[in-house]
Amino acid sequence: MTDQPRERTYTWADMTPALEAARRLSGLEYLHAIARGELPPAPIGMTLGMEPLRAEDFTEGRAIFRLKPQEFHHNPIGSVHGGVFATLLDSAVGCAVHSTLPAGVGYTTLELKFNCIRPLLAGGPEVQAIGQVVAATRQTAIAEGRIVDDAGKLYAHATTTCLLLR
Repeated sequence: MTDQPRERTYTWADMTPALEAARRLSGLEYLHAIARGELPPAPIGMTLGMEPLRAEDFTEGRAIFRLKPQEFHHNPIGSVHGGVFATLLDSAVGCAVHSTLPAGVGYTTLELKFNCIRPLLAGGPEVQAIGQVVAATRQTAIAEGRIVDDAGKLYAHATTTCLLLR
């Protein structure tokens, strides 16, 4: 054991302007406004240390988030905690669904199922969580997601069902 304590500090912005904008912008317009810095990003991104959003990572039906595994993501056995995988995948598949919605329509996750294929470790490669809508009806949407590195190596796979809130 080491006597060197670890510390991490981060900040986030008041989400009130973003929540108000969500009522008047389409999902894709909303995600692009966050990526351009016109609206604050979700605090969970700051908590996890996800890379800043880029507009090109959001197209209709598709969303990408990036993460560089860090020590503060580790579980007690020294690999990235499954909850980090789940949160990263939930962000990607949820925002893929969000990118298809008109102004004033929201969503919530009804079900998220994921499988970890291999571990992520601090100091390992940056990964991308890529979410893609598979199908949607007036009331629900289904999306799938993958966590991959730049070489395309698969680390985790997920599916979600989202309830659309009209």
